[in-house]
Amino acid sequence: QVQLVESGGGLVQAGGSLRLSCAASTLFFRIYNMGWYRQAPGKQRELVAVITSGGTSNYVDSVKGRFTIFRDNAKNTVYLQMNSLKPEDTGVYYCNARSGGPEFWGQGTQVTVSS
Repeated sequence: QVQLVESGGGLVQAGGSLRLSCAASTLFFRIYNMGWYRQAPGKQRELVAVITSGGTSNYVDSVKGRFTIFRDNAKNTVYLQMNSLKPEDTGVYYCNARSGGPEFWGQGTQVTVSS
């Protein structure tokens, strides 16, 4: 069982920045592919960014050039740096860990971008 704890959400004006963190309770963090998902009110949860165990990252088109996912294996933590935030980035952001077996989710952190 892997516990994921997100932090860093909050209220920010459009154009601002936030950095989300997700700390994992596992000694094997480096083998997990880590992802950030978000769910806006009334919408399905969507993948925002993912970083593989090897360090390769991918993003949904709507955040490319604005968001950066990166990981620190020494700290068992994955981050999502969000710049140039837009109101449509508002939602609950969830951290996800998977490695071919069961996947794990954090409890989510709210991000609200005001116009």
